[in-house]
Amino acid sequence: MKVAIGSDHGGFEYKSKIIDYLKSKNIDVEDLGTYTKDSCDYPEIAHKVASKVVDKSVDKGILICGTGIGMSIAANKVKGIRAALCSDTYSAHASREHNDANILCLGERVIGECLALDIVNVWINAEFQGGRHQRRVDMIE
Repeated sequence: MKVAIGSDHGGFEYKSKIIDYLKSKNIDVEDLGTYTKDSCDYPEIAHKVASKVVDKSVDKGILICGTGIGMSIAANKVKGIRAALCSDTYSAHASREHNDANILCLGERVIGECLALDIVNVWINAEFQGGRHQRRVDMIE
């Protein structure tokens, strides 16, 4: 599996921790920025990650900002993206099983680090169930 990850300055700390976590699970990670804590524009980072997911050069994407809201809004503007903002493991699991979410969005200022890593773990390992859920995903597209 290959995952593209990106953050703005508000998600910079968690991005490095999530990268380390994913690599410890032998998951290939492509870091698309930001690379400093300097203020930057989250829509640019969201577009980079979303583009990689849509062109299938990666399997999934993860975006982190202060709340996760801006990243999820920006990513969902890209056709073919189903970005899910998750602050709990149940939503993370359901976003993959029921919605086939292809980008996970997190808010560094909203959830604790351990919970963020738990959410990533659940989201990465959950599988889309298809069936009746596929019909609904098709309706979104």
